[in-house]
Amino acid sequence: MSRFWAAQSSSSDSDGSSSDDSSLASSDDDKNRGTANRWVEFSDSDESEEEERVAKSAKDRTFESLTNGITKIKNAMKIHDYNTIQSTYQSLLQTVSSTKAKAIIQANGGVPRFFVKFICNFEVYIAERKKDKPAFKKLSPSQGRALNRMALNVKKELKVYEKLMKEYRANPDAALSGEESGADESDDEASVASSSSSSSSDSDDDSDASSKSSKSSSSSSSSSKSSAASDDDEEWEHSSSSSSSSDEDPQAGTELKGRARWLKRTVEVNVKVKKDKENRNKDKRDKVAKGVEEKKEDVEEEAELTAAILDRKCNELVSSRGRKGTDTKAILAKLEKLSKLAVQFGPRIEVPILMHVITAQFDLVRNLDDCMEAEPWKACMEQLDRVASILEDENVTDDSKKYRLSNEIIDANDLMIGNVLTNAGANKMKDAAAGIGDLGALDTLTAKKELINPHTSEVETADDRAERLRVEKEAGMTEEQLLVIPVVGSLSLFVTRLDNEYYKGLKRTSPHSIDYVHRLRDEAKVVGLLTKVRQYFMRVDSKDEASEMSLLKVEHIYYCHDSIAKQLQFFTEDIGSEKLVSDLCTFVYQHGTDRSKTRAMMCQIYHHALHDRFLEARDLLLMSHLQDNIANVGDVSTMILFNRMMVNLGLAAFRLGKIWDAHQCLSDICSGRVRELLAQGVTTGRYAGDKSIEEEKAEKRRQIPYHQHINIDLLEACHLISAMLLEVPNMAAAGDGAASSRKRRIFSRQFRKHVESFRRQVFAGPPEQTRDYIMSAAEALMNGDWKKCADFLCNLEVWKLLPGDNVTEQINKMLVEKIKLEGLRTYLFKYSAHYDSLSHGQLCGMFELSKNEVHSVVSKMMFNGDLHASWDQPTDTIVLKKIEPSTLQRLALQFAEKAANLVESNERLLDTKSGRYAMRDDGWKNDNQNRGGQSQRRGGYTRNAQGGRGRGRGGRGRDGGGRGRGRGRGRSW
Repeated sequence: MSRFWAAQSSSSDSDGSSSDDSSLASSDDDKNRGTANRWVEFSDSDESEEEERVAKSAKDRTFESLTNGITKIKNAMKIHDYNTIQSTYQSLLQTVSSTKAKAIIQANGGVPRFFVKFICNFEVYIAERKKDKPAFKKLSPSQGRALNRMALNVKKELKVYEKLMKEYRANPDAALSGEESGADESDDEASVASSSSSSSSDSDDDSDASSKSSKSSSSSSSSSKSSAASDDDEEWEHSSSSSSSSDEDPQAGTELKGRARWLKRTVEVNVKVKKDKENRNKDKRDKVAKGVEEKKEDVEEEAELTAAILDRKCNELVSSRGRKGTDTKAILAKLEKLSKLAVQFGPRIEVPILMHVITAQFDLVRNLDDCMEAEPWKACMEQLDRVASILEDENVTDDSKKYRLSNEIIDANDLMIGNVLTNAGANKMKDAAAGIGDLGALDTLTAKKELINPHTSEVETADDRAERLRVEKEAGMTEEQLLVIPVVGSLSLFVTRLDNEYYKGLKRTSPHSIDYVHRLRDEAKVVGLLTKVRQYFMRVDSKDEASEMSLLKVEHIYYCHDSIAKQLQFFTEDIGSEKLVSDLCTFVYQHGTDRSKTRAMMCQIYHHALHDRFLEARDLLLMSHLQDNIANVGDVSTMILFNRMMVNLGLAAFRLGKIWDAHQCLSDICSGRVRELLAQGVTTGRYAGDKSIEEEKAEKRRQIPYHQHINIDLLEACHLISAMLLEVPNMAAAGDGAASSRKRRIFSRQFRKHVESFRRQVFAGPPEQTRDYIMSAAEALMNGDWKKCADFLCNLEVWKLLPGDNVTEQINKMLVEKIKLEGLRTYLFKYSAHYDSLSHGQLCGMFELSKNEVHSVVSKMMFNGDLHASWDQPTDTIVLKKIEPSTLQRLALQFAEKAANLVESNERLLDTKSGRYAMRDDGWKNDNQNRGGQSQRRGGYTRNAQGGRGRGRGGRGRDGGGRGRGRGRGRSW
């Protein structure tokens, strides 16, 4: 029978006695081994085979690994080996969090209490070692890093056991569970179990000596274990929240002998007295409230308040700005109270304090992306308006008797010590440093120094002396000098900052909420403030700052239609909006910077285009050469304003029926990324590209407020309709017939792409969006059904978004007229090959046009070579001619077109290199198109007077003036 089965057998007395003998023998061997080298391993020797093998359960192995890890950490704590503590602690957490260990722990009553006690004490230990700064500085770099990692991660890692830790800390004196006691003694569990079983089974008292020896061995082992546990728990005596002396036996460290060994022992339990935390917290709250009341009393109105006291208190508060631990809101509240108290002393005392209050208001905004809330902004607005009202007093008609501001320069050293030492205190410091007098340096500082009034020879305080000096100084000033108020800060910068905060607040507010409407009401106040400040700078002859105020005022007015601006009272009846904007922009042109001049020009063009003054806006654009120099500006916000100006110029041209001009202005912006180019949205998804976080923040800061947005649907409708009216006849001309042999110019590739996508649809349902309506109208116009096309376009909802009276009716009337003309041209292009002649009257009836209008359209097509026909006056018909070019003529035409394109590209390249490109009469065009309507058309074959055939090349100006290129020229702008 093997030793393993013998160790587990407990059925007979002989087996029990043999197990007792083996246990005694093993204990003797262990004693002998202690005197020898303790580090010698016997695993490979023959003696290991003679040792008794014990089979342990999964629970015992798990708890034993936990106990060994805890013991190793406790030993490392004694020598402050944080590297070992960290590595062992991590392995211990991995052991507990493993799937197998979790299952075993849950099956045996949950997390053992000894482990909960350990993690509670471990958390307190790490926190206390981290607070010990002198000891932390002495640590090596590796030890310090290990302690820092544990301090940073211990709360996060122990969050899983937070509930158990709270329960333990609430009742740390509760008796340990059987799992904890068993885990603490897991090293000798097998031997104790065998000895207890043998002692219980041996009831015959045949071998008293063996039973006594087994009992003595078991008691000695238990006592040794309890003493070891008590030694380990001594490490946690520093923790008040988790240490418990009741868990240990006070007499476990000493082995009892004789009769005392068998006597009953009483265990004293030390109950911790919990401190009354509520009373302690209440005392803290009372102290804080008392401190707040004391701070409030610092600014209370005094019985004998003077201007010098206000100035001293203001300097104290200003010197504390920006310091660590300073409450910005508390300083602001005190300064506001000081400003109210300063009203009684006049503008010379009130205005400087108000400037400090405004600066403190701006201090509430910590970074560039934050903005002022509505209430602080309104308070700052009222304070700036108060300063402007003092400077521009309406009751004073004489400008020479109004106040002026002067910039005061304050030494930084005065602010650093101004709230600590007065002038007398500074003299004390100098006397103590120089050793003047018989007293020591400390006595010199603490000694009181009396101030004597030289006029009355009476003792006066420092505040009295400051007030006396201020009065004497003002008494010696002239009337003009008394009107100059020295302040800290710039009024123009404050107004500019307030304007920027207003726009930032609008961007942060939801445009669909009532709060946005309330914030819009403040715009009239901002314009009124800008008017007052501009008048003040004009009075003091500060042209640069006055031009900045003029530009800010223009940027608040230029996008408002007269119907809206009149309600906001931006202008009076005597001075209209056009004259107001023109006067402000003219002043900026004379005294502003280059950037201000550029922005003012764009705002004026925008305002002209908004009120359908297209010709004035176009002339300003061409004279300023903005389209040539905008790429060199380098300011993104100015480029965005240029895009908005061009878009609004195109909308104005569309409203006036200038389809070609509208398409030229809108084609560049509407080709793609409309929202991003107009700063009306941020590009997201795959179209955003590789943008960094800073670039995304900068793009969000450049967004314009919602009430300045241009409707994207309206913009798309105007662009696609103008492209449709130009491209549909062109597509019809490039279809079948003689015209197909010639390469025709494409006006809008984007429109053609939309048409192709619409035609590829398997099922085309009723139109829903704006683009669907326009595509359906284009198909109807292509088929010659102009009435259906007009119905689609006139029923668009976007026409209601245009400002002005009866604008919708005017747009519908204009669209119907344009659709009739282009429908006639499309019909002739598409179906002329199927007719020999067409009746003039029949065409007038089909398209509901007058004879003059039909005659004009047909004659123009004949002149440009688009229609090979002639008029038959007697019969009032159009005789169509079918002329097909030969192969040689077709090749000659292709060669001529390629040669002309090559010559034109070489000329442009030469002009670009020589710098004469911008000076040419057509240098302002963009690529193959210009803003004025550059048109290059190739004429068809015509029969000349000699009977031969020639190639006619002529330009054709359309819709208000196109510039022809070649022999024939149309009307230009």
